[in-house]
Amino acid sequence: MATKLDKTIKREIEMDGQAYMVAISPDGIKLTQKGFRKGREMTWRSLWAGGAEEGASGAGSSGMSSGGMG
Repeated sequence: MATKLDKTIKREIEMDGQAYMVAISPDGIKLTQKGFRKGREMTWRSLWAGGAEEGASGAGSSGMSSGGMG
């Protein structure tokens, strides 16, 4: 059984030599360049809606794509 997401989890990732912070919260997900406050945010509802549109268009069924946050 999966653990319920009830608080924010932060992790660091690296893309193209740049460090980014990923914050996963009950409200959604936020990607911010490390050392900055402003970043890209997406609610779970908008992520789900975008994934449904991609699936309907035949872009794939994984639910995650590089086009959503890149």
